Parts: sequence; C-alpha cells; structure tokens
Amino acid sequence: MSAGREPVKRFEEFAYVLEHLPYGHPRDTRPLYRREPIVQAVGEDFFTLLELIPYPGVSFQHRERIAIGKWGREKIDHVKRRIDYEELTQNAKEELQAVVEELVTANEARYLNFFNNSGPVTTRMHSLELLPGIGKKAMWQILEERKKGPFKSFDDVQARAKVADPKKVIVKRIFIEIKNEDKYYLFCKPPMKKEI
Repeated sequence: MSAGREPVKRFEEFAYVLEHLPYGHPRDTRPLYRREPIVQAVGEDFFTLLELIPYPGVSFQHRERIAIGKWGREKIDHVKRRIDYEELTQNAKEELQAVVEELVTANEARYLNFFNNSGPVTTRMHSLELLPGIGKKAMWQILEERKKGPFKSFDDVQARAKVADPKKVIVKRIFIEIKNEDKYYLFCKPPMKKEI
C-alpha cells in the first residue's frame, strides 16, 4: 500500500428496521431454544443491509429509526454482520422499497449534489450514465443544464434535463447497488471482499 492517508472507514450510525424476527431467521434450522432474536435493517447513509442483535425484551416498529453506532444504542446490543439482499425475508424486501424511497425523498440535496457535481468514472463513461435510463444524450443534456446553474430540486432536473422521474431513477440505481448488480457504487457501500 502506498504512503498517504488511510481510507476512511465509514460505518452506519443509524438504521431502519425492516423486520424483527424474535425467533431468528425462518431459514434457521436450529432448535428454537438455540436461536437468537435478530433484526434485519438497512443503514441510513450507505444502505448497508445488516443483521442486528437486539437487547432482550425490546420491541420494534417497521421502519423505525434506531441507533446502531458506538453511541446512543438503546435497543441494539450489537451489529452481528452485513447481509446480502437475498438473505432478507420477503417482508423485509417489501419494507426496504419504502425505506429507500423515504430516504431519497428526505435527502434530496444529497442526490441533487450528484446531478450537479458528478464526474466521469472512466475515460469513456460518465457516472451519470450509471443511472438507469440515462444514456449519452441525457447525460449531455444534464451536463449542459448544470453549466447554466445548479439543479435546485428533482422537479428542476425533470424540467430542465428532461429526466422523466429523477427520484425513481436514483431509487432504481440504489437497488442495483444493494443487489450487487454492478461493479460501480455511487450511493451504497461496496460489499466486503469475500475470502478465497
């Protein structure tokens, strides 16, 4: 590794409950008395899918925002591990759709910053082209419009750059990344490298 700054480790401080499983995961074949309660959740900042171990006796609401960082944890004993999309229960997958949409809506400025400031990922491809439905023509339209002034809202992107539904485009891209369907990660934390 070259000298210089260490990469910044970014951890989730908060997560949203997708499903509370008081008797462990349904696919867990161990006897009930050997299973531990788990919470399937999605991180607030990087959409990391997590399996959490709650304190005994606590209850949860669907989509409840909970602290999972080093400080302020009231309901979660510890983060057990990162999980893949396929490990989520069906209920958790359905909740995930709603949570991602809510987070994109609540953090519109973050995604407008992407439309306003994103750059190329390679000499032949701009990061805007990683958004579903954004080809070369739409990319050039966005780049031309942002030269005139930054986009102020998703509606502004839609009106000026002719992107049909910018929020939906962002949500679709996040799901591509959550499901690890592309090698590039714009909004999610990349998966951990598997040991060989």
